[in-house]
Amino acid sequence: MTDLLTLQKSFILSHLKEGDICADFTMGNGHDTAFLSKTVGENGKVYAFDIQENALISTEKTLEKENCPKNYTLILDSHHNAKNYISGKIKAGMFNLGYMPGNGNKELTTKRETTLPAVTSAIDMLDTNGILLVAVYPGHEEGRLEGLMLEEYFSKISRFEMSISKFQIVNSPTSPYFFVVERK
Repeated sequence: MTDLLTLQKSFILSHLKEGDICADFTMGNGHDTAFLSKTVGENGKVYAFDIQENALISTEKTLEKENCPKNYTLILDSHHNAKNYISGKIKAGMFNLGYMPGNGNKELTTKRETTLPAVTSAIDMLDTNGILLVAVYPGHEEGRLEGLMLEEYFSKISRFEMSISKFQIVNSPTSPYFFVVERK
């Protein structure tokens, strides 16, 4: 059976290398932040965003536990403000929309009004041959609506500028799926 997390990482690894700059736009518990940190190594840079203080605390613990290099900046702010912290281009970015796993508050989710500006901003910052992964969780109403909004937005981007794909398990419509955005 296809493991979507493994598939996401293989896409990232085909673009991101030692010394690159990247962002985790929804840090949550820090697993993507740790993956990115280890991938870019000592000479790379990872910016990670979340609006929840407990996400920063959880991410710090994850990064320490996994012995990640100190190449990251954890930012207590919304992902739609990323350009206030990142100057220049990024080679990769990851979004895991929805709510923070394990935090118990499923009412606190990413929202369309900040997700679209965040994704638009991330695309603007994306370097040549860069990649964005946007994981969508349609099992709750806001997640379903975020996915529809993003698909509509992505469908209007020129295929000569970017390649945008959607990976979804067809016979499980409420399972997570993700978009891959690759700048040519």
